Amino acid sequence: MKGQSLATMVRLFTGAQARWSGCGPETRQRVYFANHTSNLDFVLLWAALPRHLRARTRPIAAHDYWTAAPHRQFLAEKIFRAVLIERKNVTRSNNPLHHMLAALDAQDSLIIFPEGGRNAEGNVGEFKSGIYHLAKERRSVEFVPVWIDNLSRVLPKGEILPLPLLCSVTFGAPLVLQEAENKAAFLDRARNAVMSLGGRHDE
Repeated sequence: MKGQSLATMVRLFTGAQARWSGCGPETRQRVYFANHTSNLDFVLLWAALPRHLRARTRPIAAHDYWTAAPHRQFLAEKIFRAVLIERKNVTRSNNPLHHMLAALDAQDSLIIFPEGGRNAEGNVGEFKSGIYHLAKERRSVEFVPVWIDNLSRVLPKGEILPLPLLCSVTFGAPLVLQEAENKAAFLDRARNAVMSLGGRHDE
């Protein structure tokens, strides 16, 4: 299955609508970072991008999940060109940051989920530090917050077959790391940018 055919199928099945509310689908290097509720998150976000952007955008995905079955590994490597990272036994040699920086150095854009694990309750968990280190190392790259709505109900955690349902992918205003902005401040600002797109607020 070709990438364009798969993207069309995903959009038709989920009814996905791309909403560019804080930026446009510009041809420039970006890191798209989103809330994480389902294993289909990166598939939907990837499919929501225009074809010319999708061709140069690589999702960051868990190596253990996407290599657990031959068909998953084929999709991850041949269709999505995913950057497969280790999430359980991280060492200096397989540090996920190195693989992400290498993809950026190859002029690709990335799709990441800073929460790390999925949060099916609709809340947004605390962001891990990886997004900060990416922003610190590659200050010329735009970081675009994204809110994915309804996808956790398309493929609820623990389920095998997806359910057709209207979804939306909302792209917000790009962020860059400010001078003298520390890790905690950037992570908080990035998380709030995602939550505001979904109408969420810290309690």
